Amino acid sequence: MAGRPTPTSYEAAGVDIAAGERAVELMKSRVARARRPEVVDDASGFAGLFDASALLRYERPLLATSTDGVGTKVDLARRLGVYDTIGHDLVGMVIDDLVVCGAEPLFMTDYIACGKVVPERIADIVGGIADACALAGCALVGGETAEHPGLLEADEFDLAGAGTGVVEADETLGPERVRPGDVVLAMASSGIHANGYSLVRHILATTDLTLESEPSELGRSLGEVLLTPTRIYAKDCLALIQAGGVRAFAHITGGGLAANLARSLPATVDAVLNRSSWETPAVFRVLQGHGDVPQAEMDKTFNLGVGMAAIVAPDSADEALRLLTSRGVPAWHLGDIVPGDGTAALH
Repeated sequence: MAGRPTPTSYEAAGVDIAAGERAVELMKSRVARARRPEVVDDASGFAGLFDASALLRYERPLLATSTDGVGTKVDLARRLGVYDTIGHDLVGMVIDDLVVCGAEPLFMTDYIACGKVVPERIADIVGGIADACALAGCALVGGETAEHPGLLEADEFDLAGAGTGVVEADETLGPERVRPGDVVLAMASSGIHANGYSLVRHILATTDLTLESEPSELGRSLGEVLLTPTRIYAKDCLALIQAGGVRAFAHITGGGLAANLARSLPATVDAVLNRSSWETPAVFRVLQGHGDVPQAEMDKTFNLGVGMAAIVAPDSADEALRLLTSRGVPAWHLGDIVPGDGTAALH
């Protein structure tokens, strides 16, 4: 005689609600650090609330929004078991897109999908997001953690986020402000940031390089260098705007330096960039050498040491460099704006 079937439950299907609740408790104190005065508590917890009366000081406020993820860098974080820095990459990718138009970041939300909720791991990821939001000056007003058993392995995860900022309509930065004679300034990246990791993983899979390798040029393990969190430029860019003379910014992400900078140019000028104005960081040289990657492929895949570029009026360039240096951001004269057809190129 057949026995009674085993009762089916959500937990039997692989979803642990209690673990999710434990993760929320662990992350609460760190999320509290990423708060602005305009944040209003929602007792239900279903939504994040932000007091829009803060926008009344603007004559014509434009809301700016951006969404992004971290890409396959999450795979290296998983393999190394390091989860408290990947959130910085998410905030850098999302929030530093907002400031390109001159917007002040206001708030952000995140989304984490995982095969299994491990409370401590989720708390580390969200804690890193919150810490980075505090650095960027924006609030983390909400998020979601979703358990996807059967679609993701127990140790696999992915994360994405969205941010909102505000800018005065007549102070919006962009290509229409750029003129011949303007100067292009570079702000150093902290490393690879969060673009090009599919190529990185391909090099790791097809060469003798491993995450444990310690090339002499790096002075530490390759894995440690690859997980260096993305530099967050939001407050530095806003400080430059406040100082005056900024025409446009370009966030150097997927596509590389020239392609991203070209997005901030009108069709009447070119950006002539001096490749000899900086030394490509060692991690890029190591990857290029071991992977036999052509320079053109490096140029269109990685930031090569420049994480953000600013186009400024010529009489503002020196002061802008002094300001960035005083804020601890390595910066230099990268190139110049000349009459052209809207292209940027390294020479």
